Amino acid sequence: MKIKTKCLHEGWKPKDGEPHALPIYQSTTFNYDSTEHIGDLFDLKAAGYFYTRLANPTAGYVEEKLAALEGGVGAMCTSSGQAANMIAVLNIMGAGDHMVCASEVYGGTINLFGVTMEKLGIECTFVNQDAPDDEIEKAFRPNTKLVFGETVANPAISVFDIERFANLAHRHGVPLVVDNTFATPVLCRPFEFGADIVTHSTSKYMDGHAVQLGGVLIDGGTFDWKDYPGLTEPDESYHGVVYTETFGRQAYITKARTQLMRDIGASPTAHAAFLLNLGLETLALRMERHSANAQETAEFLAEQPEVEFVNYPGLKGDKYYSLGQKYLPDGASGVISFSLKGGRDAAVKFMDSLEMASNVVHVATVKTCVLHPASETHRQLSDEQLANAGITPGMIRLSVGIEDIDDIIEDLSKGFASIR
Repeated sequence: MKIKTKCLHEGWKPKDGEPHALPIYQSTTFNYDSTEHIGDLFDLKAAGYFYTRLANPTAGYVEEKLAALEGGVGAMCTSSGQAANMIAVLNIMGAGDHMVCASEVYGGTINLFGVTMEKLGIECTFVNQDAPDDEIEKAFRPNTKLVFGETVANPAISVFDIERFANLAHRHGVPLVVDNTFATPVLCRPFEFGADIVTHSTSKYMDGHAVQLGGVLIDGGTFDWKDYPGLTEPDESYHGVVYTETFGRQAYITKARTQLMRDIGASPTAHAAFLLNLGLETLALRMERHSANAQETAEFLAEQPEVEFVNYPGLKGDKYYSLGQKYLPDGASGVISFSLKGGRDAAVKFMDSLEMASNVVHVATVKTCVLHPASETHRQLSDEQLANAGITPGMIRLSVGIEDIDDIIEDLSKGFASIR
C-alpha cells in the first residue's frame, strides 16, 4: 500500500463481524484463564496484554500503523513527545554516557538533554548542524552513545541532513535518533536515509486537532547493538533475557517497553490512542494541504516590505532549500518563521491585529496559529540572548492551517495593514 492508504488501513484490520472503527479498550486490566499464561506474559515468553501501563490493544493497533508509516519494525506510544525522546535516550544510555545533539532542535528537547539528563549523569554536546564534518567529529567521545537531530527544527525551520549525520554516527558505532514531528512520515521517512530510531510528538500534525498529548518511539530494526550491554547482556529484571538474542531486530523497542515503560509509566490512555488514530486517517490529506498553503503563504510573506526574512525550506532562496528538496520533495510542512523589521513592538501589534489566526503556544494543528517567541515562550531572555538562540525580537512562528488560502492571506494582510 502507498502511504496515503496506509494511513487508513494499517493497524486495526477488522475481521468478519468486527467493528469497522478501531475499538477503545477502556480497561487497565485483562483476564486470563491460567496463572501459567500470565506468568508467560511476565517472562516475555508470550505476547499479549495484561496491564495498560505496558500495552493496551487500542494503542497497540495505532503503534502498528505508526511503525508501518515510518517503515520500522516496531513502535511504542507514550504520553507525550518529551516522554518519547526521554525513553529513546534512557533505553541505551546511563550515568557516565555522552550524546551529541543538533543545537537547532526544539527548546524543550534542549532543556531535557542539557539540564534534566545532565542531572542523571548523561552529558550532551550540542553542535551546529550546518558545521562541517570535521568540526562535528570533534564532539564525539569514547563514551558517546547516541546522536540526535530534528528533521524540521522548531522554531528555526532548519532542515537536518539526516544522511550526513547517519554516516557520522555510524562511523563512531552509535545510532542516529531523529525527531520527525514536523515532517511526519507522509513528507519524510528518516529510516530511508540511514536513521536508526524515529520519535514524534503525536500532539502535533499526527493528532492534528490539538485535543490530546502523545508521543511515539519507532525502531528501524537495522542498528547492530553489539556495543550496548543493556541489549546484549542478560536483564536480570526479566530472568536473564538477552534482548538481541530473543527479539532480534525488535530488541530496542522491546526493551523500551518491557523495561523503561514498565518503570517510568509514561503510557498513553486508550482514548488518546483512539483519537490519535482518527487524526492519522486524514494525515496524508492534511499534510498536502498544510504544505501547499504554507508554500503560498511563505511566498506572500517574502514579498512584504515589512518582512526582514522568511524561514521556509520551500522557498528557492531559503538556506535549506536544497536539503528540503532532498528530504521533503512532497512538501515542506506547514510551519514558517518570519521576522518583522519593526522588532518586538511590530510583531506584537501584527499578531494582535489578526482575526482568524489563533495566538497560542501550540503548533501544527488544522487551524492557523501564531506565536511570538520574544514576548511569549522566550520572554525571559534579553535581545542578545534571543539572538544567540536564533530568535530575533520581530520573529513570529506561523503555523499555517488548512483553511482556504485566500482567508489566510487576507488575515495576514490585516496584520501588515496595522503596522504600516
